[in-house]
Amino acid sequence: MKMFSLMWILLTGALIAPTAGFAQISCSREGLQGAVDLYIAAQTKGDVSGLPLAKGLDYMENIAPANIDNGLIKKPMKIDFHRSLLDPATCQTFTEVIVTDNENPYVLGTRLRVNRDKIAEIEIIWTTKGYWGFSADSYMKYSSTEKWDTIPADKRDTRATLVSAAGAYLDAFLEQKKDLVPWGYPCVRIEGGMYTGRGTPNDSCDVGVPSGVNIVNRRFVVDETIGSVVVFCTFGAASPTGRGGAPDSHLFRLENGKLRYVHTLTHLKQADFQGPLPPGSAPGLGPGAPPKKQ
Repeated sequence: MKMFSLMWILLTGALIAPTAGFAQISCSREGLQGAVDLYIAAQTKGDVSGLPLAKGLDYMENIAPANIDNGLIKKPMKIDFHRSLLDPATCQTFTEVIVTDNENPYVLGTRLRVNRDKIAEIEIIWTTKGYWGFSADSYMKYSSTEKWDTIPADKRDTRATLVSAAGAYLDAFLEQKKDLVPWGYPCVRIEGGMYTGRGTPNDSCDVGVPSGVNIVNRRFVVDETIGSVVVFCTFGAASPTGRGGAPDSHLFRLENGKLRYVHTLTHLKQADFQGPLPPGSAPGLGPGAPPKKQ
């Protein structure tokens, strides 16, 4: 009788216990980290069967609806480096993924949105060979050595400050109101793989910011604990809806209210860039000009 009771307890527990892995998904920081961990595992294997996907999942690549069954997420990748933002206020995550494989290099920016214990949205902006300023090796070299550690609670910038700084930076591309941007020193920018830093205390991200470039369709993921905000947007749009522009992400880290790091990914083929590059524009020096669709 005792043996029967014990077996019944074990069987009942097995039936009501959540599926391993899926139970860790939620809108808490821990739950969002669990979602990121499952995503990294899925992208590594090219297999989404381990992801707790919601019915009616919204899957996008480069700001357009896509079919997950033949999406980039189904492509196995050896991930060399990744870092993530966790945003419990909006139940979102952002993960920068770097793949330096010689045959199939990629840099990805992946946004997840969690709804209770399911992943309701997956959005990927990806760049690879032939795209704007791309160099996975350079991206890896610089991004992986930067300091994106946790900021003490009493020194963290507010969510509003982070969003405002990101907005001011993107606004500067349209009307050149650069005095509203909280420039920090040193500040370095990685753009596809191109790099503005020279290793001096005076390194600035206030380089290569032209005028007349409209950046619309902005969506934010914010992580105050590491002073970071990322914006998914359309770069160089010809209309408020993003028509004619390029899918883009801008990732920022602020320290004491000032810009420290800027990372950008633009899904635009290098061949579609229109117009000559300004002097000094080369991988490792920074582009100094925005991409434009023909």
